[in-house]
Amino acid sequence: MKTPVELQDTISAYVERNKDRLIEITRELIRRPSENSPPDGNETVCQNWIAEQLKACGWEPDLYELADVEGLQQHPLYRPGRNYQGRHNLAARRKGSGNGHSLLLSGHIDTVPRGTQDWTREAFSARMEGNRLYGRGSNDMKAGVATNLFVLEAIAALGLELSGDLLFESVIDEEFGGCNGTLAGRMRGYNASAAILSEPSALRICPAQRGGRTVHIAFRSKSGGILQDGGFCSSAIPQLTWFLSCVESFASKRTTEVRTHEMYAGHTDPVPVLITKVFTAPWGFNEPITLPVAAHVEMYWQLMPGETQDEVDAEFTEWLRAMVEAAPSIFPAMPDVQWPIRWMPGSAISPSEPVVQELAACARTILGTEPTIAGIEGPCDLFVFQQTFGIPATIWGTRGGNIHAADEYVEIDSLVAAAKTLLLFVVEWCGAVRV
Repeated sequence: MKTPVELQDTISAYVERNKDRLIEITRELIRRPSENSPPDGNETVCQNWIAEQLKACGWEPDLYELADVEGLQQHPLYRPGRNYQGRHNLAARRKGSGNGHSLLLSGHIDTVPRGTQDWTREAFSARMEGNRLYGRGSNDMKAGVATNLFVLEAIAALGLELSGDLLFESVIDEEFGGCNGTLAGRMRGYNASAAILSEPSALRICPAQRGGRTVHIAFRSKSGGILQDGGFCSSAIPQLTWFLSCVESFASKRTTEVRTHEMYAGHTDPVPVLITKVFTAPWGFNEPITLPVAAHVEMYWQLMPGETQDEVDAEFTEWLRAMVEAAPSIFPAMPDVQWPIRWMPGSAISPSEPVVQELAACARTILGTEPTIAGIEGPCDLFVFQQTFGIPATIWGTRGGNIHAADEYVEIDSLVAAAKTLLLFVVEWCGAVRV
């Protein structure tokens, strides 16, 4: 049996020797598009490749469709309207040899679409430049799934036997407020005494997530064209202009009235309010010059752990109604409001939880500095573990940039550091029986 110090050295040396394999796993995942475009998605090619890698290191993968999960569609958290035919979750379990803690390594394999933005590197080429590896999903979160898979390969290669059960999953449909893939994993029985979500956390330990609320607002005028009876036609632009001028008042109200959770005390804007899309009419000379009869806005704002859906939705509805009533000459009627993405609550566990503290100790050993423990900036599936199934879960993952944008990238040195830390944590948490 090796001493803890010897084991740490063994783990660090193994990752250094095999970091090319870690990078190659990430590149292989990037090269296989797994875009989520609700209600559809194309994750299974990627899942099949991961399943083959699991088999190669002695694991028995469970590749299953969500329709095969008993009771899933009846669960209160399940959201209908997605097409899961031909899309598969992937999971595997390695039984421990003793009474150690069990651990689940969880990640989502779906990505947002490539989009219509201009990429300067091909989105699925997995191009490397210096310390950066580019591609759609490179940081969110194929690097995380790759890290989890690499850890399983490392345990096999090092001849480690763990005392506690170790579980792996790669789920579909996390993007666009999916959550059904993660929910299916829990209901399939892939649960443990703690979970690590390998979302990109920039080498921070994140036991909290902000919630998110998205609304689509449509403003409409009564007529179109450009000129009518010697004057300009009515337009949706005055409504849009008034709305945009009032958004700051909604943001200020939330900043003033919402209690900041301890995990977000260091954030300059704990509850940001953002306009993410504005559309009035197609662009270019193939379209006539005309005043738009409709304007569509996507508005997105983030929430603190503890805020309820009833409170958040009522706050927005009351603000919107007051905004419209303050300008009756502009608004012939209330704008149309749609909620396109499910309610995503904020969620948190205490930073004193053992999974957080023990992960922090491992990160401290590997990084040589005190790791930051803070809430992650956006919503994800963390709340499913913490709130719905009572599983202490935290986020640990890579650093990169341009998430959901063109030229998304992950920083390679952070990929290596994340893998070293996670491998050490798995051994410490589950308990290494033999080396």
